[in-house]
Amino acid sequence: MPLAGKGMLLTSMDIDPSDEAEFNRWYDREHLEERVAIDGFLEARRYVAREGSPKYLCLYSTRTFDVLDSPAYHAKLANPTDWSRKTMARFKNMIRAVARITISRGQGRGAALGNVRLRPAAGSEDKLRAALRDQLDPAKHDGIISMHLIESDPALSKPIGDDPSAPNPGAGDWFVLIDATHVNAIPPALTPFGNLARFGGTLISRGTYELMWDLAKGDLPLS
Repeated sequence: MPLAGKGMLLTSMDIDPSDEAEFNRWYDREHLEERVAIDGFLEARRYVAREGSPKYLCLYSTRTFDVLDSPAYHAKLANPTDWSRKTMARFKNMIRAVARITISRGQGRGAALGNVRLRPAAGSEDKLRAALRDQLDPAKHDGIISMHLIESDPALSKPIGDDPSAPNPGAGDWFVLIDATHVNAIPPALTPFGNLARFGGTLISRGTYELMWDLAKGDLPLS
């Protein structure tokens, strides 16, 4: 099983160039460690876009999906540090997907990531998932080591601070994640995901990202 756990939080955002150095410092010196330390969180990976938008992407794996709706996680959301509050207020074009890992094939994690955002039509979920299960085969592509599908929970997948009652058509989107050994391996692997309309899927976006760094629970200092 290439992905640890059963739940995943995907966050992605842009930041003004004038705030970028402080944004990266916050992520690298506080935020990733704070999140991975939460009970049930297993690891986090940070990426920067080679081609795609938003520019920054982060994946957090959790032991179960329920961890992402747990009292421990909600306590952190409700009580951000001053540095977090200041930095998060500067996010632009934010995506926040609280998701279940429903398909994960292959072995290992790559130095590059393909990210495909899909929107399933109502009632087509089973048909689309079956089609994706056939496509998510890393053995079909050189340089691809693992491929995954995560399905967002629409009730939980809204940027922090958004009005819960406001419409958000993308809150239930799915994401295909493609782990590769190098960025040049990703474009051929993205091609099949541009033609899923007959299975009830609409392509929203796709991009190629380079790994910045990762942090696992075992990397944290013993308390």
